[in-house]
Amino acid sequence: MRPYILKEANWKDLKSFRYELAILPWGATEAHNYHMPYGTDIYEADAIGSEGAKKAWEKGAKVVVLPTIPFGVNTGQSDIYLDINMNPSTQLIILQDIIEVLNRQGLKKLLIVNSHGGNNFQPMLRELGLKFPDMMLFTCNWFQALDKSKYFEEAGDHADEMETALIQYLHPELVLPLEKAGDGAEKKSVIKGIREKWAWAERKWSQVTEDTGIGNPKKASPEKGRRYFEDVTDKLAELIIDICEANPDQIYK
Repeated sequence: MRPYILKEANWKDLKSFRYELAILPWGATEAHNYHMPYGTDIYEADAIGSEGAKKAWEKGAKVVVLPTIPFGVNTGQSDIYLDINMNPSTQLIILQDIIEVLNRQGLKKLLIVNSHGGNNFQPMLRELGLKFPDMMLFTCNWFQALDKSKYFEEAGDHADEMETALIQYLHPELVLPLEKAGDGAEKKSVIKGIREKWAWAERKWSQVTEDTGIGNPKKASPEKGRRYFEDVTDKLAELIIDICEANPDQIYK
């Protein structure tokens, strides 16, 4: 049993032990090109959250990883079969309930480890921070922690080379041969401001990509995935340690 994983913990140990930080991995359930599992974001959240916590725990951080939330915001994929949408308003209610428990029981720090690009927790944490002023609330997107171009040859943001390489490393039994994958070609918006990324509108997924992927996965390899996984979990562990050590009255300098 790993002492930093809540679902493996028991009351004998936790009756008197107290953590400094709770980590909530949050994924999604959605198609990932032809060759990747629907649970890709969940597997990534599980593995990266757990490994980051392990590395921080080994350096003295009293951190606990909560069970991963498996559903994310998939409002732009309503016509993709069994892409399970959880509305932002639902996420807010779930977060409020979790934070209420942590706050009541004296665990005053929470970090969301987000594994899905459609999730956006910042406005929720702004609102919940007013309701729970004693809590320190954080969110991070692990997939933005590193410069991916130093690890992968092809750019992308969904079922791309990076995600394919990660799952090849973490769960090779769940990845089909790459010759079965689509090329992840993306159609761009006709609106210039959106192409320039200073304007935004939600992507209609089935109109943007034919295979549900964005980014060519064909150059992925387990070794690329292993190297990225080690470095991104090192980065996450550093964040975890910093949060554990942070004093809420001395958070700025």
